Amino acid sequence: MATIFPPEEEQIIELDVRTDEMLVSMGPQHPSTHGVLRLVLRTDGEVVSEVTPHLGYLHRCAEKIGENVTPIQFIPYTDRMDYLSGMNMNLGYSLAVEKLCGLTDKIPEKAQVIRVIVCELNRIASHLVGIGAYGLDLGTFSPFLYAFREREMILDLFEEVCGARLTYSYVTIGGVHDDLPEGWLERCSKFLDWFEPRLEEYHTLLTRNSIFIKRTAGIGVLPRDMAVAYGCTGPMLRGSLNREKGDPPWDLRKIEPYCGYEQYDFEIPIPPFREAPVEAVIGDAWHRFYVRMKEMEQSARIVRQALRKYETARGAHRIEPPRHLPPGEAYVETECPRGQMGFYVVGRPTKESVPLRVRARSSSFCNLSVTHEICRGCLIADVPAIVGSIDIVMGEVDR
Repeated sequence: MATIFPPEEEQIIELDVRTDEMLVSMGPQHPSTHGVLRLVLRTDGEVVSEVTPHLGYLHRCAEKIGENVTPIQFIPYTDRMDYLSGMNMNLGYSLAVEKLCGLTDKIPEKAQVIRVIVCELNRIASHLVGIGAYGLDLGTFSPFLYAFREREMILDLFEEVCGARLTYSYVTIGGVHDDLPEGWLERCSKFLDWFEPRLEEYHTLLTRNSIFIKRTAGIGVLPRDMAVAYGCTGPMLRGSLNREKGDPPWDLRKIEPYCGYEQYDFEIPIPPFREAPVEAVIGDAWHRFYVRMKEMEQSARIVRQALRKYETARGAHRIEPPRHLPPGEAYVETECPRGQMGFYVVGRPTKESVPLRVRARSSSFCNLSVTHEICRGCLIADVPAIVGSIDIVMGEVDR
């Protein structure tokens, strides 16, 4: 016989299952925070109402060190900022010092071509870590192993060029440290022949994987206006743009070209994408991931053109850097794998070799600042999926 509860008892049962708000600390040792990042989650059951990032666990006074050493001595410190794209960090600081010293138009063509080659290879290597670690965040191990298979090949090429596999100090003020070794162009071209067909494997493992789509599509949606308001750049911003609404393909390599990027034929991938699943929304975690996948294709395309250009490039691989910095200031932003990285250098009025001020504008710092907005209302299990789609490096955030 069915039991009918009076309305008062129903109300009591409803109150019994209500949960209290809790503060859950995610990190700074949590693997899904991509470094020593602490996220304090305010939760009501499984639902996250607020996310507060706590920074500073990897602060090493990089900018203040830059004010106490010469620009050449500071190059190795830039490697340690975004340690997954050391070549791009070296380039940004070198361009800022060259601009201050009036060397921008004096860099030889060969040095510019080599810079493009190594920076685009580093972009591929960085994105491989990003998508591989993103698979780990969501519970799949295979893509991580596949990604490191190709990344090791790129690091082998870098080791031939400069002797290092992570912190390179190769791109320097006035050009690059050494010319490309004999036979390197052929080995690089052979790598591209291997790499480009392998991208289809990543699409099979992740892009079209039904579980991956359920974990990323419609999750962590970042509207375009919010991305601009928070200063987001790189794939974080481009994943929120809409070509059909007239949004420009915002990439400094196209908007404000440097190192001769205007001479290369490549595209900037922005949504909508024909391959997007029906569940995906422009600005969500899936689109940020897919922008990085398409960028790897374009980087390989740029490297192929640069390899051909190198054979006829004029000049040496480097010119002599200045012994002293002139008074004045210079600021340069470059398009790094995680967004626009800016370096600001001020020369002393007394014309010394040590700069008066050195500052860095971190792309990951601005991208991370929007975490609270895009995590509000999601489940605890979705936080790693959202933070992983931002693809932060804490060495660059904390400096």
